[in-house]
Amino acid sequence: MTEALDAMLLIRAYEQQLIAARQPGHCSSLGQEACAVGVVQALGPHDLIVSNHRNAGHLLARGLAPAQLLAEVQAGRALHVTAQSLGVVLTSPSTGAGLGVAPGVALAQKLGAQPEGITAVFFGDGAACQGVFHEAVNLAATWRLPVLFVCENNQWQGDVHRRETMPGEFIADWVQGHGLAVEVVDGNDVQAVHLAATAAVAQIRSNGRPCLLELVTYRQRGHCEPDEPGCACGSEHAHWLRRDPIQREARRLQLGSDDLAHREALARERLGSAT
Repeated sequence: MTEALDAMLLIRAYEQQLIAARQPGHCSSLGQEACAVGVVQALGPHDLIVSNHRNAGHLLARGLAPAQLLAEVQAGRALHVTAQSLGVVLTSPSTGAGLGVAPGVALAQKLGAQPEGITAVFFGDGAACQGVFHEAVNLAATWRLPVLFVCENNQWQGDVHRRETMPGEFIADWVQGHGLAVEVVDGNDVQAVHLAATAAVAQIRSNGRPCLLELVTYRQRGHCEPDEPGCACGSEHAHWLRRDPIQREARRLQLGSDDLAHREALARERLGSAT
């Protein structure tokens, strides 16, 4: 029952270590752990992942050793990480670039030796405001490609709030005309994310058609470390902190503060022994 919580705690401990070290160039996904864990744990061993510049959660949830990821970060390659043995095809540092790659990856799966595999591509609401998003969705729908589009709608596009660039609340509204199955999910509820992702993966395997999950979440840090989250107003930040995915899952599991602190210590210990 605590597998998802422990995975989120490891990601959180890793991110906090880099924040404390003021590691430059790291794009934190602190607060978005439920998105990574809920989706990645719904994927199978033959499924592939295309990640973005907020990649730590996706990579660690897939099983990449923290020491390997930390070494890439310290070498200045945090935004270019791949893990072919784990099915992580690439991490793209350019906003939306992974969307242009994902249909090709899925086509190779469909025509290749692993037609049962799907491609999960992670992107943010900022990338969804670019033309490549619509091109990728159109191609995946037209060619019936096994793509799971995962939009981590974290409210902020760099230092610009999504309300300044989007006419509505949800990206999902934009793609229904392409015939995609879409679902908007509370991205700070790891169980809800996992259930939705499991259903979407099963649907893609069954009919070969792409799906979109929009995970409504919140980035608790600035755009790129060591920036503080200075753009958000205090009330917005406080609202989302009350909906922190780790605290919510701990409450669901009825863990007391001492139990949670113990599991947090175990995550830090695991991280320390790995690095």
